[in-house]
Amino acid sequence: MAGGKGLQRGGAVPYTRRMSGSPFALTGRVAVVTGGCGTIGGALASGLAAAGATVAVLDRRRDSAEHKVDEICRAGGQALVLVADVLDQAQVRAARDELVRERGRVDILVNAAGGNIVGARSDDRPVFDVPFDAFGEVMDLNVQGTVIPSLSFAEAMAGQGSGCIVNISSMAATRVLTGVLGYSVAKAGIEIFTRWLAADLARRHGEKIRVNAIAPGFVISAQNHDVLLNKDGSFTERARAIVAHTPMGRFGRPEELVGTVQWLCSDAASFVTGVVIPVDGGFSVFSGV
Repeated sequence: MAGGKGLQRGGAVPYTRRMSGSPFALTGRVAVVTGGCGTIGGALASGLAAAGATVAVLDRRRDSAEHKVDEICRAGGQALVLVADVLDQAQVRAARDELVRERGRVDILVNAAGGNIVGARSDDRPVFDVPFDAFGEVMDLNVQGTVIPSLSFAEAMAGQGSGCIVNISSMAATRVLTGVLGYSVAKAGIEIFTRWLAADLARRHGEKIRVNAIAPGFVISAQNHDVLLNKDGSFTERARAIVAHTPMGRFGRPEELVGTVQWLCSDAASFVTGVVIPVDGGFSVFSGV
């Protein structure tokens, strides 16, 4: 369950809707990043802190969250620890309640928890041979792991009349990527969930509650390292194919996702809701010809 010394890190900053001229500022806002210890989630947590937000790093492992919080604080940001499993609604709600008690509100939620699992891949076997429980595990991790935090923290946002949710989709939601059926179906689900929730929250709770998503291109991470890189560090055949179909001719870097998320969470995007923005070096628009 959430709690403990992590909630005292960094001190409180009064919430300010608009700060000294810049509509991009996040100063005074309270953000939650699920999966905030991962490659993408960690970059986004650091980026939100750099923009002025107090960032709650939510992870099921306290030691990992504390390590990330220490990193953010050493860089001059403000951060705190929340402990919860994103697949456990009771834990997520308890984490939300504790954050609201300690900080008074929650302004931003970034759902970065998710990913694929080795057992659900069909790169080297027919898709018929993929265990259905592995398919289900990928669906749960990505869809339930986004829906549960979204509905939990959106409830607090609805009560205060404002807030911003950013989900993480993938190129796999709209382009056929071999070997990742379960992951593709899950990310497609996240995209329609993003649109559905954006419309519902705006209609029921007002224009100041927004829901959007980004669709990252290919970033090398701990999860896909062995799929994209050989033991000697050279590209695998799959990695070479990805780069060949990316007009910019390279993989992305996690920090290159930060600016888009900062913008979506800021007043500069106040009329933007229900969109999925590719951040992909052009992969999604290129046919390969």
